[in-house]
Amino acid sequence: MDSEPSRGDFMHRFNRRAALAGMSGLVLVACTAPSPAPEYPEITFTHLSPIRLDAATLEIVDAFKPSLSAPNVEHLMPVSPAAAARRWAADRLVPAGNGGRIVFTILDAGVIETPLERTTGVRGVVTKDRSERYDAVLRVRITVEGGGGRRSGEVSADAMRSRTVLEGLSLNEREKIWFQMTEELVTDINGELDSAIRDFLKPFLL
Repeated sequence: MDSEPSRGDFMHRFNRRAALAGMSGLVLVACTAPSPAPEYPEITFTHLSPIRLDAATLEIVDAFKPSLSAPNVEHLMPVSPAAAARRWAADRLVPAGNGGRIVFTILDAGVIETPLERTTGVRGVVTKDRSERYDAVLRVRITVEGGGGRRSGEVSADAMRSRTVLEGLSLNEREKIWFQMTEELVTDINGELDSAIRDFLKPFLL
């Protein structure tokens, strides 16, 4: 007759099963761990020629006050339009005169999320809809206030971008789209201001 399993055999089998269960748990955790957050390049403008203006100081004014709540999402973005605009001003505008000041004002830098209508019923189960639309705007103004009774000059620029996204998009994928929107906005602003400064602030260029 076969002998009854000893207490040692029983404990050995129990420990082995517990170890296997623990390993299964580790594998499950590894499979469901979130993807690491992507790292985005810094948006800078030092590779572009500086804009030297006949003024003694540069003041950056953020007149746009984010609500930090829905439907606005600019505060959730990897780089907000306002942050990119501030960097543009710091990198490109150079006060190189003896009096007066440059005032760079961010008038609007909001990004609005709008939910889109989705397919319902049986068809909705197999249909991947566009779930949200993001509308972004960036409006800025440059004023050169001359010192010593000199006249002043002013230019402004506006840029708008809209993107829709598919439902089921991951946070990393959504943030990548937001980052691209910020890059596009500030690139548009850069082009507009370059042209406007040459046309309307020429007397202040050094």
